[in-house]
Amino acid sequence: MVSHAQWKLARDRKVAASISEGEDSAESAERARRRRELDLAWDLGQAVYDRRTALGLAQTELARRANMTQPQVSKLELGGSMPTVPLLVRLARAMEADFSLRPDGEDVVRVSFIPHVAAAAEARTEPPATDHASASAAEAEADAGTERTAATG
Repeated sequence: MVSHAQWKLARDRKVAASISEGEDSAESAERARRRRELDLAWDLGQAVYDRRTALGLAQTELARRANMTQPQVSKLELGGSMPTVPLLVRLARAMEADFSLRPDGEDVVRVSFIPHVAAAAEARTEPPATDHASASAAEAEADAGTERTAATG
């Protein structure tokens, strides 16, 4: 059985072997775009794998919780598919986490599942609002966030 790290290495070698032309051609621009897409799919899969193993869940249990099949979870973890936003929301709920996708520099996107316990601890470290107006603004922002979450889930 191929380990998760060996799979990534084999995938990286295959993609690197396909990138052999100069960077000026339209074909190499398409290859670079595809490479970024593959990297994002891999990073998403790695984030799911890391969170699932941290919880001690089997792929079958995660699949059951997220209304997926075990082969779908396996393919996702190996970077073989690009999940939709609704699927990412289901996975985050199934893994008791918040999902984060942040652009970080040119062509780099950071992906993570933040456990709800850690998210709650971060919220507790924020200073409390001191006046009524800022508390009302914070409540309005929280309500807006709830609406966005409800619309995606």
